[in-house]
Amino acid sequence: MENLRISFVVLTYNRVDALLQVLKALAPQCASHHEVVITDDGSSAQAVAMLKNNFPAFPCPVRHVWHPDRGFTASCARNLGALSSRGDYLVFLDGDCVPNPRFVRAHEFLAQQGFFVNGNRVLLSEILTRQVLREQVTLLKARFLTYLFWRVQGHMNKLLQLLYWPGAPGRLESQFRWKQIRSCNFAVWKDDFLAVNGFDETFEGWGHEDADLVLRLHHAGLIRKNGFLCTEVYHLWHQQNSRVREGVNYQRVLDRMATACVLAEKGVNDHPGVSDVVVTQMN
Repeated sequence: MENLRISFVVLTYNRVDALLQVLKALAPQCASHHEVVITDDGSSAQAVAMLKNNFPAFPCPVRHVWHPDRGFTASCARNLGALSSRGDYLVFLDGDCVPNPRFVRAHEFLAQQGFFVNGNRVLLSEILTRQVLREQVTLLKARFLTYLFWRVQGHMNKLLQLLYWPGAPGRLESQFRWKQIRSCNFAVWKDDFLAVNGFDETFEGWGHEDADLVLRLHHAGLIRKNGFLCTEVYHLWHQQNSRVREGVNYQRVLDRMATACVLAEKGVNDHPGVSDVVVTQMN
């Protein structure tokens, strides 16, 4: 969909080296009618200063939305980023997921009323991630043989991202399926996101708040469109977050599967007049 007003909502927390790789890959793909919202889950003052000092040039508006560090509150951060956005279409992206060079074009192609897009990812090893962050390798401009070497050596878990087939069949799923749901690369019309009250912030800690959002979007009548062979991002390695609440969150989604629940218990529409959020225009 040409000239679609997309807001790229990029989640970050105290990992500026990874975020800069994401932004450097995103900047050449953006146009003036896009915007980027960096939604910050409480990074330190030093991290924010480092970001500002190394910020790449963008042809579109970029804002930094920060709220105090209260632990892992990614749902809240993403909701605040969506609230700050001005586009018609939201593409959620994590600050350690480097978009491939056709990422924006692919999301524009897949955008369609009545659907949300579940993007795809490529996992990188700790070794390759370290090389990317030190800029010892050119991840997005490597030759095929280099990608093949990385795959054979176990530094990359797939090569299908090198193909581009946005019109591939078999993308649609009208029923909820848990597998491969990823909020680190996820697109939805802003009106649809607001209609289900966004991410549910009552999900505490890591785990399954993205599955809950997908379930409620299905309950609202929307259809999932999978973004394989076009929307891939390179997910930089990181240590796993604490998963102490995963089982509880998992059970909550199971319980909601037996209901017609559409609205988040506490979500994007429950942030009137937030006083401790700092919004900075970056360019």
